[in-house]
Amino acid sequence: MSKNISVLVIENQPLTRIGIRSVVDGEPGMAIAGETDNAADGFAEFNRLRPDVTILGLRFPDSCSIDDLDNYSIAHPTAKIIVLAEHAGDAEISRALKHGAAGYICKDVSPDELLQAIRDVAAGRKYIPADIAQILSESIGKEQLTPTEEIVLRMIVGGMSNKEIAFALDVSENTVKSHNQNIFGKIGVSDRTSAATTAIKRGLVRVDL
Repeated sequence: MSKNISVLVIENQPLTRIGIRSVVDGEPGMAIAGETDNAADGFAEFNRLRPDVTILGLRFPDSCSIDDLDNYSIAHPTAKIIVLAEHAGDAEISRALKHGAAGYICKDVSPDELLQAIRDVAAGRKYIPADIAQILSESIGKEQLTPTEEIVLRMIVGGMSNKEIAFALDVSENTVKSHNQNIFGKIGVSDRTSAATTAIKRGLVRVDL
């Protein structure tokens, strides 16, 4: 008899965990090995259980899972992680895959897609749904922000004025305005409000919920 695929769920929303548990435990050949509601306990359980597949929520009150992915691969180079996000932003998807995620799904995933993602990742394959793959393909070729532009964009999202950004970075307001125009051009917007909205939607700036 073949071994069940063991699944660890690390996700802070109880209803999401309940839904995943219901789908996985109701599927022959799979079983929930454990679940936690925070990143620190999740990593400890990952090390203790060494599951076949880990479903890792993207955001926690005190952390973003993309920052932790390297720790998983360092601890266990064969770790198979599926990142579970609220929505698909091309920058976050790219970062997750770059840092070792084997799959990326959103919380509106269907039960069948969830099970397929687990099967594919457990078998050593990547799992990227068609709609997320489309988002990634559309982002290819887009000009990347410089580190300074990322900082300025983060400040724009935080509601800081040009004057406040200039003071924080110890530069002139004209320099900030120049950064703004470069940012607007690269992400395809024409004003600060649109820049903030686009930054959040695409995952260019992390917003801790």
